Amino acid sequence: MIRIVIADDQAMVRAGFAALLDAHPDLEIIGQAQDGEECVRMVADCEPDIVLMDVRMPTMDGIEATRTIVANARSASAAGPRIIMLTTFDIDDYVFDAIRAGASGFLLKDAPPKELAEAVRVVASGDGLLAPSVTKRVIEHFAATPAASEASTPSTLPDLTDREREILVLVARGESNSEIAARLVIAVQTVKTHVSRILYKLDARDRAQAVIAAYESGLIVPGTQG
Repeated sequence: MIRIVIADDQAMVRAGFAALLDAHPDLEIIGQAQDGEECVRMVADCEPDIVLMDVRMPTMDGIEATRTIVANARSASAAGPRIIMLTTFDIDDYVFDAIRAGASGFLLKDAPPKELAEAVRVVASGDGLLAPSVTKRVIEHFAATPAASEASTPSTLPDLTDREREILVLVARGESNSEIAARLVIAVQTVKTHVSRILYKLDARDRAQAVIAAYESGLIVPGTQG
């Protein structure tokens, strides 16, 4: 069972998402928050697996709430929930900041119901980055920032083996563990082991953070196929 908290300042949006997700037997809505502050408190009390976080909310917005939730988890040496940012627009500067703050991905509010449920499962499992076309544009945005352009070479990625670099490139393309295993003709469990080592070496919280590191380091150049 995947336990979910929804944070959005619009009651109808919260109710709609809750109804859609509660219809799935493996998904459970355990809380609904109307702003970032309430969400932070709810996460501390309920310990969800996933937070669906609106970007723009009063009192405390989704970015600051995400940053606070991630910081609280780190201070407690806990994994904390994975956070999916919800946005009305496919290109939104707030989303870029949110992923830097520790969000695991993002989703458009008008995504089909099936895509919403699948996104929750994908992020909860850590099996892959959300893969709508907008996700690629969000990730490539990081490569256009000053931090990325000032990165020296892919050697800034510490201690990654050639195989780990190869797998990181495929992860950055949005491929799942199963797809990577099929492409490289290796076992899915072997891919999972490599991904775990990549996350550890990069001190990355999840695959989204590892992908950002791949772009910012210069391992992947925007507009190329790696």
